[in-house]
Amino acid sequence: MFFTFSTCCIAEAQRRFILWNEWEYSKHQAPRLFTRKGEPQQKAGINENDFYDGAWCAGRNDLHQWIEVDARRLTRFTGVITQGRNSLWLSDWVTSYKVMVSNDSHTWVTVKNGSGDMIFEGNSEKEIPVLNELPVPMVARYIRINPQSWFDNGSICMRMEILGCPLPDPNNYYHRRNEMTTTDDLDFKHHNYKEMRQLMKVVNEMCPNITRIYNIGKSHQGLKLYAVEISDHPGQHEVGEPEFHYIAGAHGNEVLGRELLLLLLQFLCQEYLARNARIVHLVEETRIHILPSLNPDGYEKACEGGSELGGWSLGRWTHDGIDINNNFPDLNTLLWEAEDRQNVPRKVPNHYIAIPEWFLSENATVAMETRAVIAWMEKIPFVLGGNLQGGELVVAYPYDMVRSLWKTQEHTPTPDDHVFRWLAYSYASTHRLMTDARRRVCHTEDFQKEDGTVNGASWHTVAGSLNDFSYLHTNCFELSIYVGCDKYPHESELPEEWENNRESLIVFMEQVHRGIKGVVTDLHGKGIPNVIISVEGVNHDIRTASDGDYWRLLNPGEYVVTAKAEGYTVSTKNCMVGYDMGATRCDFILSKTNLARIREIMAKFGKQPVSLPARRLKLRGRKRRQRA
Repeated sequence: MFFTFSTCCIAEAQRRFILWNEWEYSKHQAPRLFTRKGEPQQKAGINENDFYDGAWCAGRNDLHQWIEVDARRLTRFTGVITQGRNSLWLSDWVTSYKVMVSNDSHTWVTVKNGSGDMIFEGNSEKEIPVLNELPVPMVARYIRINPQSWFDNGSICMRMEILGCPLPDPNNYYHRRNEMTTTDDLDFKHHNYKEMRQLMKVVNEMCPNITRIYNIGKSHQGLKLYAVEISDHPGQHEVGEPEFHYIAGAHGNEVLGRELLLLLLQFLCQEYLARNARIVHLVEETRIHILPSLNPDGYEKACEGGSELGGWSLGRWTHDGIDINNNFPDLNTLLWEAEDRQNVPRKVPNHYIAIPEWFLSENATVAMETRAVIAWMEKIPFVLGGNLQGGELVVAYPYDMVRSLWKTQEHTPTPDDHVFRWLAYSYASTHRLMTDARRRVCHTEDFQKEDGTVNGASWHTVAGSLNDFSYLHTNCFELSIYVGCDKYPHESELPEEWENNRESLIVFMEQVHRGIKGVVTDLHGKGIPNVIISVEGVNHDIRTASDGDYWRLLNPGEYVVTAKAEGYTVSTKNCMVGYDMGATRCDFILSKTNLARIREIMAKFGKQPVSLPARRLKLRGRKRRQRA
């Protein structure tokens, strides 16, 4: 595969095409050629917070060691980026090296500097990437790095990336078969904050009748968190129409998700104007919200280093150093502790769990961006959402936090586990690579064996995740979608990444129309808000929105559904969910209880209902006074 760098490209060979002279990869991670962008921190480690991936290391420390890459076709090599070994315990890096190229891997030509071999300056420490451009581009198939010196107290270890452009080869069937192209006329480039805002304006001007730009708040640095709404009636909630959202950029250096959502905005607008029946139906039957950059401050930091020279952590966090991904209140513990106290009257419901007061205080360590998302999700009755992340190819569904104490990995399903697994599979199965058994894994875990999906807690535990918070505090079912191994791909890769994810992005949105939906009204046809909708056998309820409408994601089957609200009689009915796309209509009409009607009548005339026990005591007192 080849990746653009400025006017060049980056060649990344598969593991089976690398040769090395008694070199081994650090035990911290299973072997791979080299990390794209030259550093493991550009990609997640064994788990998301593992900084210690390792490096390629030689078997001996002498001048005869080399590491070789086969680009698998003639390539115009232009440079090399290196780093040292990313290890907590060891300090290993190469301080200088030679570069050699070959067309047959037997006869080698060393890059020259005048009449002598050129010695390239390597790293002076292990983390900062060092770029060396070749004095003159070299055309070859193979390239070798031959270390000449290394850190005195360390060993020959390095991480590297080869820069280059593939030469046209119309006779090479393998590459013609595997090269990815797209027919979509979209803006395939990286967009900084200003360019992102401008692109949103362009889409809004192209499709003014179905788009609206708004912001949900500001970042720590004062940048507005822009979102785009796509609907046939932008700016208003339509009764019976579900609300969906995509979020990207919680980690500012995970850029692919941001660009995919900007491409999705353009695509939906263009296809709607072209009267694509599928897209027209989706837009007219769904209120879609797209938030491309939740952490714009972090992105601005990451783009300073760019695709090559950025790091694993540069731009990951907010400006004040907070990881938005796990900055939400831990409601899991409140729920589970209440469930464990079986002999105590339940004070914590199985849904709409209140945010603890300490979290709402000004002194709490909560990012401004986190507070903005919470307010957004409390205001809009989202039914389904996906937050796009990078560094892996997998869809993670809740719970993200393990229930057992002292465990870092444990399968921890929600009461809606079957629904979440289907939602995750709907994205993974339509992605071009997630379920492809032939693709190489991003790191050490082969999620393809699990159909490209994973329970978040069984992968690595996270307290206070957006997914868990969304499930326990709102009606929204939220999943984390890891859209690519490379967090910050090159612009030349964006068309291929778009093709990889386009169908999945659309299919996942369509899942918001699965299950049951309806409106809960009183006898006069007025919608009743905050009605609890319960499904027999599923220990998780949802509630109606302000207009009395609701949506309950369910897999195909027959369900006993109950609607209950304070002051109203309980209503129960059977609701059937079919296999065809489209939620089953399941409406409820609730009548007020006798006590509620009496209170309503008395309140109308400025009186309150009389308590019968109190009235009896009053009558007894009157009789005593009469006898006295």
